Order: sequence, then structure tokens, then C-alpha cells
Amino acid sequence: MSKIEVNQVDVQCGSTLTLGSSGKTVALACGASQTGFGRTGTVNWQTSIKTAASFSASDGEGYFVNTTSNAITANLPAGSVGAIVAFKDYAQNFDTNALTISANGSDKIEGQTFDLVLDEEGQAVTLVFGDATKGWQAVNSNEIANVQKFVSATGGTETTSGDFKIHTFTGDADFVVSCAGSAAGSNKVSYVVVAGGGGGGFDATGGGGAGGYREGKCSSDPYTASPIATTGLSVPVGTYPITIGSGGNGATGPSRNTSGSDSVFHVFTSAGGGAGASFPGHASLTGGSGGGGGRGSNGAAGNTPPVNPPQGNAGGNSANPTNNSGGGGGATATGGCGAANPNPTSVGGAGATTNIPGSPTSFAGGGGGAFYTPSCDPSKLAGGVGGGGNGARGNASQATAGTANTGGGGGGGSGTSPQAGGNGGSGIVVIRYKFQ
Repeated sequence: MSKIEVNQVDVQCGSTLTLGSSGKTVALACGASQTGFGRTGTVNWQTSIKTAASFSASDGEGYFVNTTSNAITANLPAGSVGAIVAFKDYAQNFDTNALTISANGSDKIEGQTFDLVLDEEGQAVTLVFGDATKGWQAVNSNEIANVQKFVSATGGTETTSGDFKIHTFTGDADFVVSCAGSAAGSNKVSYVVVAGGGGGGFDATGGGGAGGYREGKCSSDPYTASPIATTGLSVPVGTYPITIGSGGNGATGPSRNTSGSDSVFHVFTSAGGGAGASFPGHASLTGGSGGGGGRGSNGAAGNTPPVNPPQGNAGGNSANPTNNSGGGGGATATGGCGAANPNPTSVGGAGATTNIPGSPTSFAGGGGGAFYTPSCDPSKLAGGVGGGGNGARGNASQATAGTANTGGGGGGGSGTSPQAGGNGGSGIVVIRYKFQ
């Protein structure tokens, strides 16, 4: 016979224990258990092809899974160190109907508490349970990239829109990423970074420039972005300090009005909006968008420092040395240029509109410039869409501030009973990603 059943030690010579002999098979007696042999890293492949909508896997077994007729869920056994299971696409149909591998209870897969989805034709994976921290891990090459992971993070005010999570920051805080995701789930974030708007000038002078506006959108995200959006951003696990720029102060007299402050997220810095020109003797300042000119002076440049796509536009010029001024630049348009009395066009430059918060929202409008007398149409001095403050017209109206957390520029103050310019609006950071 070719099989020898061993119930006792056969031969012991020195430190070597020999069971059986060459060409023979060694087997444990029926009902006996073994210890100390260890596992070779392989599984016992089952000959029964799995076709039901769900089944429970067992330690030490491999399964051929046929998803021709329907998607299938495999439920893993309770994790124990060294446990091993394997799965193979039997009919090359995982790309049509996926295999979902679900962990037992609170067990993890690759350190995450979500299912592993195999959705590529011909996929196979072997999973070994390492410990409670990482749980089941793929040990055959190249399968780790196919784990469906989603970005997971905390920080700011958190809301959801369908399968997307939105983090809104209106003050300095941290964006903390605990999982960077994967290509099979999500591995990038969309973002908007808006700086503080510039302050408006004093005594018939310029509107403040809007804070710099920068947006990136993931290609997989269905929201409608602004026309100046670029691509989404990868966020490795870590802590990302968020800085929200404050708005600049409007001028209240001969002293200088101020530009807005920068907002920062990860590798992106949006520059504060430039202050509008202010009388006497203060020229408009450059910034994310430039401040408007006043009393015959030119508006300042936007997109300073320069980035691509541009983060803002120039402020408008003033065409009259006494009567009117230019509007502050906005994210998508230059500030209006003051024309000769009685028809100024000192509107603030238009901002950018995006659906990243879950509904259409406008940011970074320039502040409207001022007019010396009350006779002009107030619509000619309006702040740009996106939170820009309105310019004053003589003693008939006051300049208004840029709206908080829009990066809008402050409106320019008038020259009749000289009035203060409006303060710039503070900035904002919005981050969005697919989380399920």
C-alpha cells in the first residue's frame, strides 16, 4: 500500500524526527488534530462554485465566485491572527457584477471599517488577518490598490450632499485626514479658498478688491463649479491647518485703509484683496483682486502674486479727479471704471459662483466705488455679486461692508461730508469629497 497512518513517532535519530519514508504519504489518524505544522500561506480551494447572492467564508478556504447572474457578497469569518481566505473571479464577470467582501462585526479590512469591493474582470485576492489594528490584509501583489476606500476627515462645520461630505471653515481650524482613500472609492477633494476682501477708501474713492479666489473640483464630483476652477487635490493622511483671512479695514479719515488677509489650505494660498484708493494721497493696492482707483487715479492689479488660473482681477480706474472712483476687482471681472458726471459705472467686479456648498453660492465680489454727489443711479455703485459692498453716493447713502465669509471688497466712501469706506468681508475655505 502507498499510505502509512502514523499514531506514534516512527524514527528518531539524534535531533531529527522522521515520519514515513520516501514515496509514502503521511496522514493523521481520523479525528486527530495537528499542532506546530503552521500554514504555508495557501488555502484549500473549494470545488463548489459560489453563485448565491451571499455566502459565509471559512478560515483556510479559497472560493471560485461566479457573478454571471448577480452580484455576490462574501462574509468573512471572525478575525483571528493568521486566518486566511481567498477569492477568484470564476467567470471573468466581476466588472459586470462585483464581489463584495464584508468583514465580521467590527473587524477591519486594510485598517478600515468598510467593505472590500472587487469589480475588475479576473480579479483574485488572498486575505490574511494580521491583528485588530489592520485586520484583513491583501497579501498577493497589486491587490491593495483595488480596495475601495473613501477619504475620511474631520474639521470645520460638516454637512453632507448625497454621497459627498462638505467641511466649511469660517475661522482658523485644522482639517484632519484619517484616510486618504483610494481610486476605487475617492482619493481627492474639491476645494474653495477665498481670502479676505480689501477695505474701501475715504472721500469719493475706490472700492476694495475681493479676496483671492481659488477652486479645484474632482472630475467625479457632480456639482457645478465656477468657470475658473481647476482639478481636485490629493490629501495624504495628516493635519492641515486652515487659515481664514480677515477683511481689510475701510478708511475712516486720512489714514490708510487696509488690504484683506490671506486664506490658506494645504498648498494653496489665496491673497487678500487690495485696498481701494483713499483721499488724500493713498493709491489703490494690489492683491488677490486689486483695489479701485479714486479721484482720477488707476485701479491696482489683481492676481498678485500671480497664479494660474488667476485668483482675481484688477480694480477699475477713476476718470474724474473729483467726482467718482473705480470699483474693486472681483474673481471673474475687473472693477468698473468711473465715468464723467453724471454717469459713473463704478460697480465692483463680479465674483465667482459655485455649487460646492450644495447650492449655488457666490464669493469674491469687488466693492463698488463711490460718487461725490447723490445724483447718480445707485446701481452704478453696486458691489460685485459675491459679497461686494456698495459704494456711497454723496450724503444719500453710506458705503457698505463686504459680506462676511465671502471675501467681498468693501464699498468706497463718498466725498460729501466725507464718509468712511466699508470694511472688507472675511474669507472662507470649503472642502468637499465623496465619503461613501
